[in-house]
Amino acid sequence: MPGVASALTFRLATPTDLPALRRLVERAYRGDTARQGWTHEADLLDDERTSDAELATAISAPDRCVIVAQSADGALIGTVTLTTLPEGKAYLGMLCVDPDVQAGGLGRALLAQCDAMAQSELGAHAIEMTVIDRRPELIAWYERRGYVRTGETRPFPGATPVDFAMVVLERMVS
Repeated sequence: MPGVASALTFRLATPTDLPALRRLVERAYRGDTARQGWTHEADLLDDERTSDAELATAISAPDRCVIVAQSADGALIGTVTLTTLPEGKAYLGMLCVDPDVQAGGLGRALLAQCDAMAQSELGAHAIEMTVIDRRPELIAWYERRGYVRTGETRPFPGATPVDFAMVVLERMVS
């Protein structure tokens, strides 16, 4: 992502971002476009990843920060959501990078934004997240960035029955 990284803007999402944000999330997580990248769930799930209503709620919720990465041309190319949890923690969810620019450092940059915002906006000292247990390469990516497995697993959210679970990872924010 040389050249793109220096032209990035990180900011909180607004309601006007909703259509582009929804396209970004679906493009990164599901369907054939997601398969262009390495962090997709397209081979495990074929439903929609999110909805306009879910994103609108997240954008307007006082206990959440929906961070977007915007390229110099105004396109949304990455996003991540932080949610306040009890006991000084924040939950990191829906981290995604447009498949066209994956593996160029934007995911790491979004994690750095999470660290800063978890402390400054949510007062958190730790960040928790979950990853599908069938994604060992993605779990390893987070572990290389300081996340550790807590030993806890949780059921996959949603009504569709699946044969996988969510691994809980956590990292202290410095």
